[in-house]
Amino acid sequence: MHSKRTKDSNAATATAVVRRRRPKARPSGLDAETAGGEYHSKAIGRALTVLECFPDADTSLSLSEIAVMSGFPESSLFRVLATLQSRSYLLRNADGSYRLAPKMVYGLVHERGEATRRQVHPLLDQLNRRFNETTSLAFLFGDRIQVIDVIEAVQDVRATNVLGKTLPPHCSSMAKVITAFQPRERVDRILQVYGLIRLSEKTTVDRLAILAEHDRIREQGWAQEQEESVAGICCYGAPLFDERRRVVAALSIICPLVRISPEREAEIVQALLEISRATTLTLRSQ
Repeated sequence: MHSKRTKDSNAATATAVVRRRRPKARPSGLDAETAGGEYHSKAIGRALTVLECFPDADTSLSLSEIAVMSGFPESSLFRVLATLQSRSYLLRNADGSYRLAPKMVYGLVHERGEATRRQVHPLLDQLNRRFNETTSLAFLFGDRIQVIDVIEAVQDVRATNVLGKTLPPHCSSMAKVITAFQPRERVDRILQVYGLIRLSEKTTVDRLAILAEHDRIREQGWAQEQEESVAGICCYGAPLFDERRRVVAALSIICPLVRISPEREAEIVQALLEISRATTLTLRSQ
């Protein structure tokens, strides 16, 4: 009898032990964010907030400026900055200010390129439907300009563009207009990175002539390419500005030269300018 009671007691104890060890169900995915912040890491959150203070590769910020933007006290912020610097997410300038390291810049720029594509795609579609010509979008990635979106015309005879193509800054309307609005030293780098290569009989490879054309582009607000890279093709491009009024992208309409008249050219340019003036790219981290 005593042996039976002992066995029952052991079984109950074992059962109780198993029950005590049973883990609680944990939320997953987005549910974790709403579970009272239980799975939120304050340290990682602060580091990400600091990184999001830098809108681009050209911005340098001091400790006090980052403190104001992030809302963190300078005493604890300095430790966050030192950690990010030691792991090569931030670089420290000679004057003590900070800027994004190359590995952060690469990801940030591509994220903003994708954000630009999502924002501008409906505008490309609008232009494509209106003129039934190929429309394109290009974005400035460091010192190169790349096509990130294309909507082709629905016509047997049409001009095309290549998604992912790096554009020549001296003979592409989108690359011309993006380059023309950059600071002079960046213009020099962009031209040097690609090289002044002659792609057709009408390609301009004289540096002074290219810089003079940049002056005209800034004044009129748009750029043109006529058989400068491919025979029989013309293209019109307009700049797209971000919140800080810097040109980081451009959109274009490209078509066979045989379908262009002075009246149609004026209509295309006006449509591009209207979009350029009415559109501000929202690229800052939310």
